[in-house]
Amino acid sequence: MKRRATTQQSVRIDYVCHGVGRVELRRFDPARDSYVALTALLHRAFTPLGAMGLNCTCVDQTVETTRLRATRGDCYVAACDGRIVGTMTLYAQDRESACELYRRDDIASLRQFAVEPVWQARGIGTLLLAFADHWAATRGYAELALDTPQPAAHLIAFYRGQGFRIVDFVRFDGKRYDSAILSKPPVATRTLANWSHRLSARAPIACAA
Repeated sequence: MKRRATTQQSVRIDYVCHGVGRVELRRFDPARDSYVALTALLHRAFTPLGAMGLNCTCVDQTVETTRLRATRGDCYVAACDGRIVGTMTLYAQDRESACELYRRDDIASLRQFAVEPVWQARGIGTLLLAFADHWAATRGYAELALDTPQPAAHLIAFYRGQGFRIVDFVRFDGKRYDSAILSKPPVATRTLANWSHRLSARAPIACAA
């Protein structure tokens, strides 16, 4: 497997809105962040899918499961005034995955992706995906992939709106539903400044790779 560069970079974007605090996109830091709080956010974000009868891991996973999944990849959080409002974990090759695409060494994947319900539809998810796109492209991956329950048509529509296409369907172990596997070639030419105009929250944003 080709070694990929992991150069640290930090870009700050100022985007102002009255009544909304500063939003920061950064790595999850166990010294300042809580896996308990991260797990609770995942539970809240996935409650609607659980109500649909979809037994997604994030619906009721334990704190230890959250920690293990986060530490297997690069976990990022979007935080406002010190409170985590969104998260994702980016993975390199996953040789143990039931998904053939995830086992390829030129594929990066996105897992444990969630936005606090009251922060949804404010551009946080779009920001996280745009950063994931940049993360994968600058490390030389050919594709950025993710999965979502096939019955969750609204989520598939959201990801397709972000440039992803459906490439496969997989029934992961223990799940009562098929997952749609979506993928896209990552793009590194976007700048964080270009991404910022999509944030309807219009808060100052600091992004650190």
